[in-house]
Amino acid sequence: MDSIISKVAKIIEKSGNILFITGAGLSADSGLLTYRGIGGLYDDKHTDEGIPIEDALSGEMLAKHPEITWKYLWQIGSACKGAKFNRGHEVIALIEKIKPGTWVLTQNIDDFHRSAGSKNLIEVHENASELYCTKCRFRTTSEVFLAGYGTAVPLPPKCPECGGMIRPNVVLFGEMLPEKALQQIYRLESMKFDIVLSVGTSGVFPYISGPVILARQDGVPTVEINPCDTILSKMVDFKIKAGAAEALDGIWKEISKS
Repeated sequence: MDSIISKVAKIIEKSGNILFITGAGLSADSGLLTYRGIGGLYDDKHTDEGIPIEDALSGEMLAKHPEITWKYLWQIGSACKGAKFNRGHEVIALIEKIKPGTWVLTQNIDDFHRSAGSKNLIEVHENASELYCTKCRFRTTSEVFLAGYGTAVPLPPKCPECGGMIRPNVVLFGEMLPEKALQQIYRLESMKFDIVLSVGTSGVFPYISGPVILARQDGVPTVEINPCDTILSKMVDFKIKAGAAEALDGIWKEISKS
């Protein structure tokens, strides 16, 4: 693994434009639990209502039974309370500082990239820390909004201005990607990158795997950092089978030697 990390570090050193594509595996190193997978909150179990967690966290369920969607949003949020960005997020932000042409396309909604210092950031599934009313123009942050309730929060939360339902500014299952995110993805596809790295994502969404596939077709070096094998594993040039924070820290140490 060390030799691969060294090779990837050398390519990054020579690169002007770099794309990191990140998923839940990166934030898992912060102690953030996913709802599925190894150590996931729900693994292969259904919810208390006997439905898959994906159905509970869907736009359709929010419209019909918002109390169910909010019940599981609350559970996931509570399990992740106190978590913050890790060394992997820091390294990506550090690389952007020395390589201003670095971009991050992330599936994650935890705001860790921004907190760590990344600026060229596309949060394709939006940001869970942002809340808004579905009926009026009220917008706030989760920290500010929930501070007004103490410990007893009605679910679903109500807008203090009009009484409408509050929801997080995230893309739920079955919902379309926001137009802003789509435009940013289209812009990425027109950019020329010198290396593309997939970090902690299975790549099941076409807009996540797409940049890796396009880079591969154009002869651009591609890297996957993931302890598990994914649909991208056999098509990338370099596979680093390790946790995201460990691998990225190793890459940064190699860059720092120069």
